[in-house]
Amino acid sequence: MSRLRKGWTFLNSFASLQEFKVHVGRGETYLEHNDKITRLSTARYTLTCAEVTMDSHCVGESDGLTFCLARPEDYDDMMAISQDIYGGNDYLPHRYHSWMTEPGRVVIIARRDRKLVALESGLLVDGGETVIVEGLRVCPNERGCGLAGVIQRFVDGYIKKIYPNVKTKRLTRGDDPGPEKRSKFTLLARRAILSLWGDSEGFDSFVSGLKEKLVVSDESKSSSPLVPLKDLDALKTLLLDSDLSSRLQLPGGAIIQDWQPLKLMESNLHVMARRNLTWFVDGSGGKPLFMSFHTPPYPVPFNGGSLRFNIDLYGTDTSLAKKAITAHLNSMKSEIQGLVLVHIYMNQILWEDLKQFCEGHETVKQFRDYWEQLFLEREL
Repeated sequence: MSRLRKGWTFLNSFASLQEFKVHVGRGETYLEHNDKITRLSTARYTLTCAEVTMDSHCVGESDGLTFCLARPEDYDDMMAISQDIYGGNDYLPHRYHSWMTEPGRVVIIARRDRKLVALESGLLVDGGETVIVEGLRVCPNERGCGLAGVIQRFVDGYIKKIYPNVKTKRLTRGDDPGPEKRSKFTLLARRAILSLWGDSEGFDSFVSGLKEKLVVSDESKSSSPLVPLKDLDALKTLLLDSDLSSRLQLPGGAIIQDWQPLKLMESNLHVMARRNLTWFVDGSGGKPLFMSFHTPPYPVPFNGGSLRFNIDLYGTDTSLAKKAITAHLNSMKSEIQGLVLVHIYMNQILWEDLKQFCEGHETVKQFRDYWEQLFLEREL
């Protein structure tokens, strides 16, 4: 048995890996935990302080891999395996460090011979009963060899062990994995995605063009106005309304914000609040028929460095959807610079009308053809 594995056997007996101290003296190494001293070295081997420090964040081994809790200093290794993730739309380079401290978040990395080869994360939501898995990636030279399944199984087991109250695993993905893989999950919803891109300098005239289209079509007057929703109490009342899901035909009865599906429950409001979303709602009264929000812009690797933000639309009224896109883009145009990617998520019946609504501009154009966001779930 290796010295590292021996060290982990001792460490694993502690209630918390954050609750020990390392003592080195006279060539021997000890761990102190709750005033109890455990000797790690014998006449035949000595576990050095450096090895204890390196191994203290590791949580298991399987299939020739060592699994560890990710740390800030693993960032460069994470970036090294992230080439071409999501076609350059990868959010993790921007969010990795915030993930290290986010409440309810677990980030697991897999190393083979000390080299980082895979990563996956889970976020506890729904009052601790659901884990959203995201961020999965495998180093390029090991893709297609089953490594993704290995780390997924390990993360599932680790989360179930550490958080035994978790009952459900949820995820969203932008590609259809096929019937065999999809059969392992329940498909809760599909949403259409309209993707736009262009230089920031063109968005001002693009938004002006959208406003003109609303006036010409008389849609600016044919339905309720879209108004910003900034009052947190009003937002809470809206999201906890028992009729909201059926009224807005929410996908799988959930709000999907930036690819994270959340049930309409009070504990999830804290998760949404951390995202700094900008909300709009139709001003028809106490029972809105449409709501939407967008994320702040954030950098992604696409084309050597671009900005990305996401707009989520809820409801099926085409006129309100056009107003919502116009309102969100209008509020964002002063905050963006350089090349900008915008992904707009919606009910499938809206996609064709909104695509036509956004066509005809010289510099802001459709980034890719019709694609979908799949919302999947299974028991854990």
